[in-house]
Amino acid sequence: MPEFPFDAILFDCDGVLVDSEPITCRVLAEMLGELGWPISVHETMERFIGKMVKDQAALIQEQTGFALTEDWLAGFRARRDDALARELVAVPGAKAAVDTLSSRLRGRIAVASGADRGKILLQLRKTGLLPSFESQVYSGQEMPRSKPFPDVYLAAANGLGVAPRRCAVVEDTVTGATAGVAAGATVFGYSPPEAGHSGAEALLAVGAVAVFTDMRALPDLLAGHEFAERPG
Repeated sequence: MPEFPFDAILFDCDGVLVDSEPITCRVLAEMLGELGWPISVHETMERFIGKMVKDQAALIQEQTGFALTEDWLAGFRARRDDALARELVAVPGAKAAVDTLSSRLRGRIAVASGADRGKILLQLRKTGLLPSFESQVYSGQEMPRSKPFPDVYLAAANGLGVAPRRCAVVEDTVTGATAGVAAGATVFGYSPPEAGHSGAEALLAVGAVAVFTDMRALPDLLAGHEFAERPG
C-alpha cells in the first residue's frame, strides 16, 4: 500500500461524525420562538450552524428584546442534550471511515469540536464512536479562543504529537474550515446535498482543498491527495 499522505486526521464532530445539527437547531428554534422570534428550523440552521449560541447574544436580543442569561443557556443545553440522547444517529458512513483511517494511521485521529465537552462526549457515546477516539477529544470551549480561530486544531495536533501541516482536517462549516486552514492543516469539506449548512463553494472559498458529499469516500479521498509539504 502506498504511504498515506497525512500523519493524523482531525475531525469536527457536529455535521461530520454525527447528524446533530437538525436536532440542535430544532430545539433552538423552539426556544427562540418562546422568546418571540418565530424562526424556522431551516433559518436557524442557516444562521447558527458553526457558531456558539452565546456568541449570537446580540442577534437574539435584537430579534427578541431578551438578553441571554446563563440560566437560559443552561436550559437550552439541557433541552438540546435530552433531544440528542433520544434521537441522535451517526452521519452515514462515519463509523466505517473513522475505523479505516484509525487503522491506517495507528490511532492518530482526534475530534476537535467547537461544542462543549459534555455534548461531544454524549454524542460520541450515543453513536458508538467514542472508543475510536479514546482520550483524543478536544473542545474549543476549553481553549483561549474557539473556531474560527485555530486553537482547538493546534491542541489536537499537539496531543497526537503531529505537526499541524501534516494533519488533514474534516469540516462541514465555513467557521470550522477557517479554523483548520488557520492551523496550517489541509482541510477537506464535507457537504452532503441535503445539508443545511455551508455548501461546496463556500468551503472552497475559505481554503478547503476539496469538498466531498459521502463520508464513505473519505478514506480514498485522503489517500489519493497529493500532499505538498508546507514550509515551517
